[in-house]
Amino acid sequence: MSESRFEAVLWDMDGVIADTADYHYGAWRDVFGESGVAFSKEDFMRHFGRRHDTIIKFALGDKLTPEEVDAIAGKKQVIYRERVSKNVVPLPGAIELIKLLNKHRIKTAIATSAVLKNIDVILKGLGIQDSFQAIAYGTEVAEGKPSPQIFQLAATRLGVRPADCVVIEDAIAGVAAAKRAGMKCIAVTNSHPGMSLKNADLIVDTLEKVDIEILRSLFNS
Repeated sequence: MSESRFEAVLWDMDGVIADTADYHYGAWRDVFGESGVAFSKEDFMRHFGRRHDTIIKFALGDKLTPEEVDAIAGKKQVIYRERVSKNVVPLPGAIELIKLLNKHRIKTAIATSAVLKNIDVILKGLGIQDSFQAIAYGTEVAEGKPSPQIFQLAATRLGVRPADCVVIEDAIAGVAAAKRAGMKCIAVTNSHPGMSLKNADLIVDTLEKVDIEILRSLFNS
């Protein structure tokens, strides 16, 4: 096999590009509250970045029918989009790095557990809907993070090898998924402390510290 080289960046979205955690948490808390189930911020943070069906089964058990899961997820999504669309906030350094990658013609993709409508709201809200050459989203794969499937799909759509990709993540499950996919991973401590993200190749407090040379340097070791 030929030596790996820097070809593409695969972006998680929530907690990496946009500061959406409070909107997601509030929507989940309100939807689960209708069923009389308390959903703490700690519960949410443990599952942040995972698919909606996984979160619902954690909170409400695994006896729900697929139709019931879809209905709960749909209600949560409507609440979330209505709130986040009023104020989409980028996280520090994310937009600048995306534009820098575009300038250097580095391939980029969104690889997120979010559904397509949520992706559209965030990317359009930030004015970066034309900045990515591919999008892979949660319901397109059989298994959510920490399974590597979402990142493998994104790499396939970009036409690059997994070994030539860098994933940018903020979640523990996302870092695990990236490494299982055989990719380099930069973890940003927007949602979790660095210690819990220790399996990443590089941990940063902000994407303001990341540039093309730092991305390339991941392939020199």
